[in-house]
Amino acid sequence: MSTSSSLQIRVALPIALALALSACTTPAASAASPTHDETTMQSPVLERFATPVDGIHSGGRITADDLPALRAAGIRHVINLAPAAETPGFDEAGAVRAAGMRYDTLPIAGAGDLDRETVVVFDRLLQAADGPTLVYCASGNRVGALAALRAAWLHGADEDAAVEEGRRWGLRGLEGEVRGRLARERCVADARDADGAARCDAAG
Repeated sequence: MSTSSSLQIRVALPIALALALSACTTPAASAASPTHDETTMQSPVLERFATPVDGIHSGGRITADDLPALRAAGIRHVINLAPAAETPGFDEAGAVRAAGMRYDTLPIAGAGDLDRETVVVFDRLLQAADGPTLVYCASGNRVGALAALRAAWLHGADEDAAVEEGRRWGLRGLEGEVRGRLARERCVADARDADGAARCDAAG
């Protein structure tokens, strides 16, 4: 065999081996790519919900008919902020779990439930979200109110920034209640004595 032929063989063999190894590793690389189990897919059922942050959707009430589509779109965790009395005849917890999604509830009956304790629980639920999550109430308004108070009380946002964050989550009619609570917090923080704090309560 000539020196030239021997050199060609020595060059060709490593190339052929590299190509063969590349072909063998392609399926493994494909299997490692993200699937709808890790992120929500584009789906018409999600179009009516806001997406204030990656992996979180927020908005209004869902029905039993929505559940298969939500699961197919990648939702893995549902957080309901509406009391059960608002949906008589619909076992949301049972239906959501039967559809293969985690379910938590934090009932907010009205403005009176918008306190620090509830905001802390809301934050913990979001922190513990198990995959793409849907947070809802009747319209998204209560979701937005909690998101605004969370931004202010737990993340240090000022009033305008907190309200803007709440709007991204669905805050509308409860904006006045949110601003009132944040104003009272400022008043109490600025009060020099118990009488000053009492005047804050009287004012608002």
